[in-house]
Amino acid sequence: MKSWDNITKIAFSVNEGKSSAVDLVKESLKRINEASEYDAIISLTKDRALERAKMIDDGVSQGQNMGRLAGVPFIAKDNFLTFGGETTAASNILKGFNAPYQASAIEKLEAEGAIVVAKANLDAFAHGASTENSDFMITKNPHDKTRVPGGSSGGSAASVVLGLAPFSIGTDTGGSIRQPAAFSGCVGLKPTYGLVSRSGVVAMASSTDCIGPMTKTVGEASLILDIMSGRDPLDSTTIEKDTLGYIGADSDLKGKKIGLVKEYFDDSLNSEIKDSIDELIVKLKSAGAEIKDVSLPILPSALAVYYILCPAEVSSNLSRYDGQRFGYSYEGAKDLNESYAESRARGFGREAKRRIIIGTYVLSSGYYDAYYKKAQLVRTKIVNDFNDAFRSVDFLLGPVAPTQAFKIGEKSNDPLAMYLSDVMTVAPNLAGISSITIPIDMKNNLPVAVQLMAAQKHDRSLLGAARKVEELA
Repeated sequence: MKSWDNITKIAFSVNEGKSSAVDLVKESLKRINEASEYDAIISLTKDRALERAKMIDDGVSQGQNMGRLAGVPFIAKDNFLTFGGETTAASNILKGFNAPYQASAIEKLEAEGAIVVAKANLDAFAHGASTENSDFMITKNPHDKTRVPGGSSGGSAASVVLGLAPFSIGTDTGGSIRQPAAFSGCVGLKPTYGLVSRSGVVAMASSTDCIGPMTKTVGEASLILDIMSGRDPLDSTTIEKDTLGYIGADSDLKGKKIGLVKEYFDDSLNSEIKDSIDELIVKLKSAGAEIKDVSLPILPSALAVYYILCPAEVSSNLSRYDGQRFGYSYEGAKDLNESYAESRARGFGREAKRRIIIGTYVLSSGYYDAYYKKAQLVRTKIVNDFNDAFRSVDFLLGPVAPTQAFKIGEKSNDPLAMYLSDVMTVAPNLAGISSITIPIDMKNNLPVAVQLMAAQKHDRSLLGAARKVEELA
């Protein structure tokens, strides 16, 4: 399928009246239909998308500038509240839910002329690393339909690589943007925690949830972040954006110190991924970067910490889905207790139930101190170790996952094996730092990617360095 033009070029052409927003939306919808076998899309927002496109074309005809994303179609992960269609978070318990308001990130993108054309598939409530936990369908990898696209933002990643729209947006709680971007072969950005508002996004684990773009290039990710970022009165955890913005950051690596995370290069790492990263390191050195080994001894504990804290927050956040106020409600209940029990038993999928049970357990009386409180103490140690590392280096570099995209069904019956897919991505979420996935190679007809990390609020410099990595790769 023919690749889309650069996002900036598309918007410029629409604002100049040389391209039609309506035609762009129709083209995106056509591509979605033609690629339906990949099951990347849950639903379309066709009618509203065409209405917005016509409004943009009318504005251009009246001499108005319709924004930096004028007429650019995009796809939102289906845990973003949007108008024009259902928001399900890929769960039966939310099937039929129409949002009364839109996510702040969607509002900011629309204010610059972007148009939501569809909602992407995901692991239900973003619980997963393969997009096999959706209650509706299993998304296929764009390079090999027998393999997963990664998760939980698998539909968003596949959409970009398949060319269904110029960009998509996803959520990253423990790697859910970066890992599918690596498996599918696009750029995936997890900004500093709080840089993009979580308002209007179905919550998973509120202390680690991040919103970010999935794009063809680092430059496009910079533009989307520049638009979505900044304080939001609807989300008290949001922070100010960089005064210089996120576009056009210095990409010169000369004299920059890049630390290779020792703990990520152990025996579990696929040799082909290691070989690709070794080749990149040679190029980074030739570009003037200083490469040094860095150890974060606490990292082996990060996955255990994550899978205590995350289910605890999941248990709390999913308590609102009780069959009473919105979403699925079991109609055969004889009383309120049966309504609660049956609505949740029938509405939630297996993985959501597993995480609710684990989370409720670690928060329960007698176990809170042993598990949850101890995990929070170790999380502080993780934050401190990253802070210490960034005192000696500008960036940290490592793989995104131990393997390339695995086969559909390969890990679906082994939760622990599936959770290990997150082993290299959860720590940046626990520490709240910025991190980006950049494709660097193809091996066995599957993408290989690298993860570049920077300290909190250093997203601008991270994007500049990532642009150079992209260029060298």
